[in-house]
Amino acid sequence: MYQQLKNKEKTISVIGLGYVGLPLALAFAARFRVIGFDINADRVEMMKQGEDPSEELESSAFEGKDIRFTTDAGALKEAHFHVVAVPTPVDEHKVPNLRPMLSASRVVGRALKKGDYVIYESTVYPGCTEEDCLPILEEESGLKLGRDFKLGYSPERINPGDKERTIEKILKIVSGCDAEALEEIAQTYSSIIEAGIYRAPSIRVAEAAKVIENAQRDLNISFVNELAIIFDRLGIDTQEVIDAAATKWNFLKFTPGLVGGHCIGVDPYYLTHKAKQMGYDPQVILSGRRINDGMPGFIAKRLVQMLIQKGKNPSHTKVLVMGITFKENVADIRNSKVADLAKELMQYSINVHITDPYASPNEVAKEYNLTIVDNISDDYDAVVVAVNHNEYKKLGLDYFRSITNGDPILMDIKGLYDRPGDDSIAYWRL
Repeated sequence: MYQQLKNKEKTISVIGLGYVGLPLALAFAARFRVIGFDINADRVEMMKQGEDPSEELESSAFEGKDIRFTTDAGALKEAHFHVVAVPTPVDEHKVPNLRPMLSASRVVGRALKKGDYVIYESTVYPGCTEEDCLPILEEESGLKLGRDFKLGYSPERINPGDKERTIEKILKIVSGCDAEALEEIAQTYSSIIEAGIYRAPSIRVAEAAKVIENAQRDLNISFVNELAIIFDRLGIDTQEVIDAAATKWNFLKFTPGLVGGHCIGVDPYYLTHKAKQMGYDPQVILSGRRINDGMPGFIAKRLVQMLIQKGKNPSHTKVLVMGITFKENVADIRNSKVADLAKELMQYSINVHITDPYASPNEVAKEYNLTIVDNISDDYDAVVVAVNHNEYKKLGLDYFRSITNGDPILMDIKGLYDRPGDDSIAYWRL
């Protein structure tokens, strides 16, 4: 397979051209012939014009690449090495939503031919590729795994907003249904991954490795978030405590914050879902999730307490929330915990204004029914800096004093600023 791909006798397809699929497709297209497939016609049209709808890649990333973008599922029949990189969200009950994965499997299954490969990159629970997706591939194609086609799993490790650790510079885990598949998949990926390839012993091991990467980070952040809640009651600055503890050689320096996005705040639910299917009720993982999911409510309540302490009626106050994307310097608003924070504040009848230099006002309105203001006023009772965008790091306390009224509050969720040297603004950080 690899030699035929290298000689452009066969073609790679990438199904799902979001923040994972598009950079992967373009990286492959530097060496192979590629078909990029997505069901969103507007996004595909932008990519045809050399634009990344996720605003992660420059137009130069599209130049000189052997790639054809399409919404025509029939075009996938021309491909032989299919890579599935569709979203794997959870529903409102925190249950894995596999509809995109299963739908993509049907599309690929209808295009599958003898000798083809199918590799999944989407984050799932251990067993999903072989137990949920494989039967659909076989049913739709009439082919059998091993005899007619090969299967693999290579978990994505894209870090949105990171211009240093690009796809080529992040070590890649690969796995296959047998030794031959593993080697062909490893060779294909190694041609674009400079950081190297790790060959997992099985597809299930590769799936599990991916899901625990984010579950581990989620738990570490939940620990310091719980510390932040405790230390706030004790009147101790959490960041000062962490800085002191970090002087020990083996202390892991995590910082508190809002845990959103489509990875850390979602992936642990895939693991706990599978655990419950196997008859085990996970304790530690779900405990961490409850703490992190509860942080918007904690911060909102804390701000209301501070307003009341200043003699202000929350229903007569106006608060500016700066930043609504799920992390710094990206346009992605999926699973934004800042949106949850804004809605928590609105529950107290606070007049909330939202601003963000990266987020699309239309997407914010569609996804959360929230409005990004066009102009920042100068009479806010409090400002909540919720995301550490580069633009916000440049601001000083004088700026916040200029957009607030008498006796204002600055909530610095990410700890971007030094404490003020006077009482002209009340400062609080997580």
